[in-house]
Amino acid sequence: MPPPSRSGPETPIRTPVAQSERIVAIDVLRGFAVLGILIVNIQGFARVASAFMNPTSGRVLESADLWTWAAVYLFADTKFISIFSLLFGAGIAMMSERMAQRGVSGTGLHYRRNAWLLVFGLVHAYLIWHGDILVAYALCGFLIYPLRNLEPRRLLRIGGCAVGFVVLLWGMAQLSIQYWPEADRVAAVAEWAPPRDALDAEIAAFRGGPGDQIAARAPIALALQTTALLGMLLWRAGGMMLVGMALYRLGVLSAKRSTAFYRRLAVVGLAAGLPLAAAGTAYKIHVDFAWERAMFQGGLLNYVGSIGVFLGYLGLVMLIVKSGRLPRLQRRLAATGRMALTNYITQSLICSLVFYGHGLALFERVGGPGQVAIVAGIWTLQLLWSPWWLARFRFGPLEWLWRSLTYMKRQPMRV
Repeated sequence: MPPPSRSGPETPIRTPVAQSERIVAIDVLRGFAVLGILIVNIQGFARVASAFMNPTSGRVLESADLWTWAAVYLFADTKFISIFSLLFGAGIAMMSERMAQRGVSGTGLHYRRNAWLLVFGLVHAYLIWHGDILVAYALCGFLIYPLRNLEPRRLLRIGGCAVGFVVLLWGMAQLSIQYWPEADRVAAVAEWAPPRDALDAEIAAFRGGPGDQIAARAPIALALQTTALLGMLLWRAGGMMLVGMALYRLGVLSAKRSTAFYRRLAVVGLAAGLPLAAAGTAYKIHVDFAWERAMFQGGLLNYVGSIGVFLGYLGLVMLIVKSGRLPRLQRRLAATGRMALTNYITQSLICSLVFYGHGLALFERVGGPGQVAIVAGIWTLQLLWSPWWLARFRFGPLEWLWRSLTYMKRQPMRV
């Protein structure tokens, strides 16, 4: 590889990843993940905040709604976000590696990149949708960066311990419920299943104008960025990022391992994960979503099972990439993955127009099957428009802005 320019570090450090440097398998997997996330997130757009954890909050689930919830919880909840977290960590390792190859430090670049991601996340969370994940990713990215050069085995151990810490935390919380003060139990019930007047106020706010929406959105976003961050996201997302760094270095995410390896990963992962996730789904329904049993105990089964399921999905995607099957779909998924940030925010913009008061105001008016139909429509749009856009431009719109801000230089846009 040629040495860095003698003119100083400015030349190499201001150059983002070239098209020839991209790893297609990672782009395909990222596209798969960003589309899959929407099937879970749609519930956060369509319904009151408490319904994301307790789908019976404010309504009795009809059979179609119940089966839709069960399918999404079993096959998607916590699975696609795990893949997305994995790839975020892999991206950190990839950028650090390429900066080292160019003979420059990528530390300042990383922290500037994450700082702008934090800004994007805050704007998204408070002005568009409270369920934002970008803030958590940016904060995790700040924390895990010093570990990027550890050996893959150490990254796997530390990441696995971080992910496993949630099991310990939630298990202790479940065992301690019987000792909670009465005031804490009442508060937990109110959060799990808010009273009708609180639900009506939330519905009216999101069906109202932008000011009403922001007022209702802010406390939900803040809770996700504090309580939920410390209770799960920091450990799960941060841990998965470390695992992603290791799997990138081991060639797992770039389809470099053998077909037999990915076949075993798919079979063992799904065989181990799906029964646990199914047990968690059935358990929540069996206890009628009672908070003292469904919040932690029911959630833990899916939390653990999701690890096997997402690894199974990873194996399946890599098998398809290695085989060359479904080439058109692969190309569309790769384009969708290259524009993951744009597509993630676009999903929020479209859903806000569908469900909130500045659009169609369908908040709490669309059941599970209708939500799935909306998701399918958005998937179709993004699979169509992503390759169309990238045939004309180097980056997605937000990817271009992010890179220009990160490298402190306007990036070329036209192909």
